[in-house]
Amino acid sequence: MSTMNLSASVLGYYRSRCGEIKTLIGLWWRRSYTRYELRHLDESRLRDIGLTRGEAEFEAVKPFWQG
Repeated sequence: MSTMNLSASVLGYYRSRCGEIKTLIGLWWRRSYTRYELRHLDESRLRDIGLTRGEAEFEAVKPFWQG
């Protein structure tokens, strides 16, 4: 394999990994944000989505990296 092909291959690998990392960070941010919002819903809104306060708190306290 020539140096040019190897360089392109390595660059492609790192671009792919950067894309995966950006996607993962976006997922973590959305989880964090939605769990924050869930924690602050009032009782009537929780009833609307079919959750009890305990179920909402259980989900809201999970770390952002846990699905």
